[in-house]
Amino acid sequence: EVNQSIIISGESGAGKTETAKIAMQYLAALGGGSGIEYEILKTNPILEAFGNGKTLRNDNSSRFGKLIEIHFSETGKICGANIQTFLLEKSRVVQCNEGERSYHIFYQLCAGAPPSLREKLNLRSAEDYKYLRQSNCYSIVGVNDAEEFRIVMEALDVVHISKEDQESVFAMLAAVLWLGNVSFTVIDNENHVQAVEDEGLFSVAKLIGCDIEDLKFTLTTRKMKVGNDNIVQKLKLSQAIDARDALAKSIYSCLFDWIVEQINKSLAVGKRRTGRSISILDIYGFESFNRNSFEQFCINYANERLQQHFNRHLFKLEQEEYIQDGIDWAKVEFEDNQDCLNLFEKKPLGLLSLLDEESTFPNGTDLTFANKLKQHLNSNSCFKGERDKAFTVCHYAGEVIYDTTGFLEKNRDLLHLDSIQLLSSSTCHLPQKFATQMLTQTEKPAVGPLHKSGGADSQKLSVATKFKGQLFQLMQRLESTTPHFIRCIKPNNLQSPGLYEQGLVLQQLRCCGVLEVVRISRSGFPTRMSHQKFARRYGFLLLENVASQDPLSVSVAILHQFNILPEMYQVGYTKLFFRTGQVGVLEDTRNRTLHGILRVQSCFRGYQARLYRKNLWRSITTLQSFIRGEKSRKEYAASVHRHRAAVVIQKKTKTILARNRLKTTIDAAVVIQSFIRGWLVRRCSGDLSLLKSGGTKTNESDEVLVKSSFLAELQRRVLKAEAALREKEEENDILQQRLQQYDNRWSEYELKMKSMEEVWQKQMRSLQSSLSIAKKSLAMDDSERNSDASVNASDDRDYSWDMGGNHRRQESTGTRSMSAGLSVISRLAEEFEQRSQVFGDDAKFLVEVKSGQVEASLNPDKELRRLKQMFEAWKKDYGARLRETKVILNKLGTEDGSIEKAKKKWWGRRNSTRMS
Repeated sequence: EVNQSIIISGESGAGKTETAKIAMQYLAALGGGSGIEYEILKTNPILEAFGNGKTLRNDNSSRFGKLIEIHFSETGKICGANIQTFLLEKSRVVQCNEGERSYHIFYQLCAGAPPSLREKLNLRSAEDYKYLRQSNCYSIVGVNDAEEFRIVMEALDVVHISKEDQESVFAMLAAVLWLGNVSFTVIDNENHVQAVEDEGLFSVAKLIGCDIEDLKFTLTTRKMKVGNDNIVQKLKLSQAIDARDALAKSIYSCLFDWIVEQINKSLAVGKRRTGRSISILDIYGFESFNRNSFEQFCINYANERLQQHFNRHLFKLEQEEYIQDGIDWAKVEFEDNQDCLNLFEKKPLGLLSLLDEESTFPNGTDLTFANKLKQHLNSNSCFKGERDKAFTVCHYAGEVIYDTTGFLEKNRDLLHLDSIQLLSSSTCHLPQKFATQMLTQTEKPAVGPLHKSGGADSQKLSVATKFKGQLFQLMQRLESTTPHFIRCIKPNNLQSPGLYEQGLVLQQLRCCGVLEVVRISRSGFPTRMSHQKFARRYGFLLLENVASQDPLSVSVAILHQFNILPEMYQVGYTKLFFRTGQVGVLEDTRNRTLHGILRVQSCFRGYQARLYRKNLWRSITTLQSFIRGEKSRKEYAASVHRHRAAVVIQKKTKTILARNRLKTTIDAAVVIQSFIRGWLVRRCSGDLSLLKSGGTKTNESDEVLVKSSFLAELQRRVLKAEAALREKEEENDILQQRLQQYDNRWSEYELKMKSMEEVWQKQMRSLQSSLSIAKKSLAMDDSERNSDASVNASDDRDYSWDMGGNHRRQESTGTRSMSAGLSVISRLAEEFEQRSQVFGDDAKFLVEVKSGQVEASLNPDKELRRLKQMFEAWKKDYGARLRETKVILNKLGTEDGSIEKAKKKWWGRRNSTRMS
């Protein structure tokens, strides 16, 4: 497996950024499912806001290059991504041409920041900032900056940048805008300046988190080390403005790098890295303006390198592969841009080498750099010297005139240590990180030309050298992948839809080599496959078995079987080369065959699955039936057990209650009897004591009072006991009356049941008698027929000559009818026995329920009436069927009689003939 890369190129405004977004959306839809694809798509609005701006040719021009590497898991799902950026155009932060805009995020922040954030950052409208108003362009037609800012904030949330960090980012942006409003005033005749303490200066100090005096000192002075002494040098107006702009550019550049780093942390693959990736390169397009500076110089150099990569893969390597594999091929000539690349990269007399060399000289100027180029490169066919500071380079897309003004300063990209120390002293965490990052870059060992101006500033690599190194790393990464090129063609220079400039389009097609690619595709062999892979992929389509043959023989046999013309393919040493569309026939046949095989397999597997399911279902049903039967039996047994237990418990409980009531009654009676007997005994004993102690009269009155009170208490208790006894007797009478009523009703039910049984028995006996009579009649008729058949067997043979086959048919028909009648009678008898048994059992069960021998949740009277109705209905139906059977049997008897009469008539006729 080889990693893939998609290289999108074209002029500025041709649609590269939109094409890259479409490619990312397609990959996200194809490999989505893990959720991280949504984060990858949400990086587009962030990078466009911080890295794109409006130019004269493009409303959304990418001012940096980016390589998005999307990683995939073993199952083909997106598992992460990594973004690498190249050469952000920092000069756009502090300088814009007429009709252009700086980066979108500045205008979006001014238009869409909520009131609380505006108050916290002291934000104004875009017209109030010098960096933004110098181009007199504040908006883009059809673009709502406030809505775009809302989208950017949502995207920052998606990539897990916290609210605190977002506020810090916006604070840095506001600090950059307010730095442009910092002004200076001249304080002496040497044009030395001092920063004006106005709103801009105070806002910058507050947003960065530094002391205002330190900020003023950094912007207007520079520390220099001469020997062991530190000298503070005051800056002139132009130097102070350069120092202010350098600080603003560095803050924005570090902020952009920090945001990309946070995005990469959010999209990190981690331990899920599998090595499978698809890279999408969206880099600035070829640019040619009226005035082209250092940024266009680097951008066009990058496009030259990408064009060389395009040529190498689509022209050089393609044709080299044809020649190496030994096929018949005529080379196609194409325009190679190697000379232009040598002009840029050659050492020591290339454009980049001379630029770095001139940047190392303290007294080097843009004019001396232009003169040095004209002196050393005039002999090169891709270089032309112009007047003053200009020179021309013949690129693959056309000639471009560059103005060297600002080349050396932008290439040096100096930021003094005073500014770095100012950021490191900040109370905010972002400026401190920026300072640490700058110091880290400064301390790296410089490879290549170094600045000789002295101090820590000189240890930094030049911008051109750094960009060249990034570009070579990019090319190495792209070389390790299988490239897929997308050429974006710009239809017109007016950014108008529906307008097609034929000359412009044709020029782009010529310059980027599309016409040569079409020519090679038409005459070449775009589809190629090794012998082994071709035989393995299509070998099963052969009609005969070729398993023992070598791959080349199998491949040739496949080509002959499918009648592919010889001019449509060529056989190389290791590969087969096909022209466009030739493998499609083989692929269609292969797909149809595989589809048929899969269809057969699916049908067979479906049959197996259905058979397995049917057997499994049958087994489950059987198992369920056994389980449910066992469960029902257990539940029934438990129910019967509970019922019996309940009956026993009720019997015991009722017995105990009755025994307790009886015991209570007996105890009460005993108590009453004891009191009465005691009272009687005491009364008798009292009378005797009165007789014996007649003479004794002491305390006589007291004894009489005590006896009278005891007597009253005893009488009261006796009355109470008598009343309780009467109540018990009344209750007993009531219970006896109820019992008598139940006995009467039960006798009535018994009489009814006996009468019904007698009626049923009479009816059963009548039905049995009818059945027995029918059976006897049938048996007698059958015996008579059998005896007549045995006596007249020989006569029947003679009679058959007179009666023919008709008599035999009637006799056989009669025999079958009689046997059918016997079967009907037997079935009626069986039904009678079964029904009589069923009705008898039901009546017996109801009698047991009524008598209380069996407990059941039903009404015996209602069930008895329903049973009687069922019996009457069955009796009526049974009688009707019995009558119908009798009628049929009578008809059969009549037919038998007619046959007998015919026999007798024939017998008499025969006897008369014998007698005669």
